[in-house]
Amino acid sequence: MTVTRQNVVDFLYHEANLLDEWKLLEWAELFTDDASYTVPPIYEPDADATRSLFYIHDDRDRIQKRAERLLKKEAHVEYPHSTTIRNYHNVLVQDLDQDTIKVLCNFTTYRTKREVLDSFIGKQQFEIVSQDGKLRIKKKKVILHLDSLRPQGKISLIL
Repeated sequence: MTVTRQNVVDFLYHEANLLDEWKLLEWAELFTDDASYTVPPIYEPDADATRSLFYIHDDRDRIQKRAERLLKKEAHVEYPHSTTIRNYHNVLVQDLDQDTIKVLCNFTTYRTKREVLDSFIGKQQFEIVSQDGKLRIKKKKVILHLDSLRPQGKISLIL
C-alpha cells in the first residue's frame, strides 16, 4: 500500500471524529497490538515512565479497557458523556517511505460538561504503520501545553 500525506491526515481526522462521537471501541481498534498511548506530566514531555507519574501510560490492553470503562454508566465522571470538539493543526508528516510514519501536530480539544468549558492544548506525536492494508497507530503521545489541569487536576476523557 502506497501511503500519501493526505491518507495520514485523513486517518488522524478520522481518529478525532471517532473520539468526538464517543465511538471509543472503534477508536481502540485503530491501535496495533504493541501500541502505546501516553500523556506525560506537564512540563516533562520527555519524562521516563519508570521515574515519573504519567497522566496516562497505556499499552494496547489498557487502551481497550479504558475505552470500555468510559462507555459504562458507572464511569460517573463521563456519564453523561462530555461534548468534545477536537482540532488537529500544523500536521507534519515524516518518513512516508519508511515502515513507521512519524507525525507531529498541534491539537486543541474543547470539552463542555455541566456548563463548564475546558480547553486542552498541546502537541501530539504519532507513529503510524500500515497493517493489512490499513493505517494503524503504534504510538500516540499527547504533550499538554497547560499550566495545570483545571479544575479537578485529572483527565477523564481520551485526548
